[in-house]
Amino acid sequence: MDLDALTAARREEWARLDELGRTRHLSGPEVDELVTRYRAASADLADIKTSAGRTPQGDHVSILLARTRLRLTGVRENVLKQLPRFFLLQLPAALYRVRWMTLAVTVFFLLVSTLVALWISGDPAAIAALGAQSDLQNYADEQFVDYYRENPNAIFAGTVWTNNAWIAAQCVMFGVTGVWPVMVIMQNAVGVGQSAAIMIAFDRADVFFQFILPHGLLELTAIFVAGAAGLQIFWAWVAPGRRTRGEALAAAGRSLATVAVGLVFALALSGVVEGFVTPRDWPWPIKIAIGAAALGVFLFYMLWVGRRAARAGETGDVTEYEAGTPTLTAG
Repeated sequence: MDLDALTAARREEWARLDELGRTRHLSGPEVDELVTRYRAASADLADIKTSAGRTPQGDHVSILLARTRLRLTGVRENVLKQLPRFFLLQLPAALYRVRWMTLAVTVFFLLVSTLVALWISGDPAAIAALGAQSDLQNYADEQFVDYYRENPNAIFAGTVWTNNAWIAAQCVMFGVTGVWPVMVIMQNAVGVGQSAAIMIAFDRADVFFQFILPHGLLELTAIFVAGAAGLQIFWAWVAPGRRTRGEALAAAGRSLATVAVGLVFALALSGVVEGFVTPRDWPWPIKIAIGAAALGVFLFYMLWVGRRAARAGETGDVTEYEAGTPTLTAG
């Protein structure tokens, strides 16, 4: 093959490919032309490498093909550019998507914890089964409050944050089992109910609510959301609709894993409240008002911002470039 002759014959075609590859907005016919010229240039590059090895002409065509390939297939967005979309669209849409399941989990938790608290506090035998009278008295009078005050504020806030974030992540990651989220919610409901029962039995119910509510309003809500996300993933596997179970599970896992990431920030806020507000000797209405404000911010983000994102077509899933072209199904 005469390399100079090929270069002379193809120069204008390569120049046109370069022009199309640099054009910002292409019409439909121009896209078709770009694909056609890309294929032709690929054949030219194969001929050049086969007959002449590496040459300046071959390198030039290779660069043109690389630019065109990026234009045709797309390129991953810069992480900094993805952040606004994540926080304004993907995350709130994912949270909004589990709102009804979150409500069901919340009702379940409150029902179980209330029944446990009323049952144990009203039954002396059940109270006695929790421990010696002196130990329970000490728990009600000192240990319950000391738990929030015995460590430096920053260390305590960091500890509860990492612990709760890990619990939330487990609810989402193991949600496909259908058992793990229920077990986590049940354990927390029974634990809260038992603590409440001890405090009620020793006439310290006011202390219980004063120290639980400031941080617990947001903290427990975040755990409820995590449990709801896990159960939603499980339900996608049980009832995939017209998709295969693998496709439904993959889509739910991608979109609702976003919830676990978002809850890290919500639990960080509740950790700050638990570490720096709950232990303070402030009037209890002020502390509870701060906790309610933190919960209000989260609910506004979940329901109002999430509703807008959902109306814009967001589900919390990654983009098509990252997830791959979806399989279309009827219905």
